[in-house]
Amino acid sequence: MANLNIVLFEPEIPANTGNIGRTCKATGTRLHLIEPLGFQLNERAIKRAGMDYWKDVDVTRYMNWQDFLEKNPRANIYMATTKGRKIYTEVQYEPDCYLMFGKESGGIPEEILKEYPDACVRIPMVGETRSLNLSNSAAIVLYEALRQNQFGGLKLEGQLHRLSWED
Repeated sequence: MANLNIVLFEPEIPANTGNIGRTCKATGTRLHLIEPLGFQLNERAIKRAGMDYWKDVDVTRYMNWQDFLEKNPRANIYMATTKGRKIYTEVQYEPDCYLMFGKESGGIPEEILKEYPDACVRIPMVGETRSLNLSNSAAIVLYEALRQNQFGGLKLEGQLHRLSWED
C-alpha cells in the first residue's frame, strides 16, 4: 500500500486546502501544512470544501519549512513548480514520498527549489499560463504517484446498483 504525503507550503485559500484534504481522505494520503496558513483550520470554507471528510484527514502542521525538515529528515520530496525541468510523469514516485505544492500566490520559494533541482516537476500547460488551481495540481500529481504504485490500497472497481453491465 502506498503511504503518500502531500505537503502544502503556506497555503492561502481555505477551499483549496479543504479540497486537497478531501482528496487525501479518499486516497489514504497524509496532509502536511507548513505555516503560516492564510486561514484558520476551523474556518467554514475549509470544512465546506472538505465536506464531512475533513474531520478524518490525517493532518500535521509545521511552524515553518525548517520545522518540516527537522521532523521529516528522510522525506523524499518532489516539488511541483512551473520552474521544473521534468514533467511530473517522468519521475518514479516511491510509495512513501512527499509531493509538495507552494502557496497559491507565489508557489514554492526559489531558494527552496534551488536546494532540490532534481526534485522539481512540472505539469505541462499551454503558452504562458501561470499555473493551475492548487487542488487540481495536487490531484494530478498525486494520482500519477498512485498509478505508479498500482493504486495500492484503493478500491479499483465500482458496481452499478440498478443496471448490470451485461444488460
